[in-house]
Amino acid sequence: MIGERLRILRKEKGLSLTELAEKSNVAKSYLSAIERGIQANPSIQVIEKLSGVLGVPVQQILANDTAEDRKDELDAEWLELTREVANAGISKEQFREWLEFQRWRLERGE
Repeated sequence: MIGERLRILRKEKGLSLTELAEKSNVAKSYLSAIERGIQANPSIQVIEKLSGVLGVPVQQILANDTAEDRKDELDAEWLELTREVANAGISKEQFREWLEFQRWRLERGE
C-alpha cells in the first residue's frame, strides 16, 4: 500500500522515478521496489526523505488514502472554524440545531 500511495503522490507532483530518486538521494531501484510492493516496509528515514521532496507530511505517505479520498478532507480554514466553535462552548447539539435552522432558512429562500 505504501508503494501505491508513493507512486500516486510522485505522479501528482509530476516527478519521474529517476527525478524522485535523485532529489531524495534514494536509489532508483529501491524506490521502484517500494512502488511495486516488493519492498513493503521502507525505513522511516527513507519515508522522511521522500515526504520532504514530495512536499507532503510523512503521514500522507503512510496513511491509507489516495488523492481521491483526500478531496473530501477539510481545509485549514474549516478546521480552525470548528475549533472556534468548540472553544466558544457551543455543544455539538447546539451547532446541529443552528445548522438545521440555516438549512430551513435557505429552503424558504431567506
